[in-house]
Amino acid sequence: MDRVFAVGGAQAVAALAYGTESIPKVYKIVGPGNIYVALAKRLVSGVVGIDMIAGPSEILIIADDTANPSFVASDLLSQAEHDEMASAILITNSNSLAEKVQTEVEKQLNALPRKEIAQKAIKNNSGIIIAANLEECVEFSNQISPEHLELCTANPFELLDMVKNAGSIFLGYYTPEPLGDYIAGPNHTLPTSGNAAFSSPLSVDDFRKKSSFLYYTREKLEEISDRTMDFAKREGLDAHARAIEIRVKDNTL
Repeated sequence: MDRVFAVGGAQAVAALAYGTESIPKVYKIVGPGNIYVALAKRLVSGVVGIDMIAGPSEILIIADDTANPSFVASDLLSQAEHDEMASAILITNSNSLAEKVQTEVEKQLNALPRKEIAQKAIKNNSGIIIAANLEECVEFSNQISPEHLELCTANPFELLDMVKNAGSIFLGYYTPEPLGDYIAGPNHTLPTSGNAAFSSPLSVDDFRKKSSFLYYTREKLEEISDRTMDFAKREGLDAHARAIEIRVKDNTL
């Protein structure tokens, strides 16, 4: 990196995608933003590469009866205050914890400056799921494929290997999601809306690209020539077949 441009918003996405007098066109645009930035990235995808369409924010917490209800409620609300469309879900095998967390959410919600936003997110996009056991909790979580997953259980590392789909995983009672937002090391541009089932957090791999390469000798080409020409002719692509045939019949070399 040798230049930094202090720009933001959908207009910055357009400038980076197409170039301006002062901002050069780039190959790839990465990173999160509001709904306007996300839609702008969607529009320019193909003109440039993008990492993903990220947002709204979401958190899923798996907790057992050892978890502190106030901790769990505060973590749910930490994501609910982002956006009215944010999602905050608790999955637990404890009816008692579920009831205590619900009470705590209502209590803490009233003290939030962004109460109206968080309240709509809790009402419209959030909930508590009661599972038979922790294994079932993880099964539900894998189906949802959350952006942020907290394992607030007595032995979180025992569940870690069972987690198949999650953007970023927070282990234990003292690893709240805001650490990932601000301080902790792993990149926090994460797949949302179930995309963690098939995509990964932003990483160095997003800034690399690859090319495949092929090499055949004449002898190896002759070995597969008939099959290759057969494929081509079945598709009605005779010039494809000819490109093989002209080589295996050539006697100049």
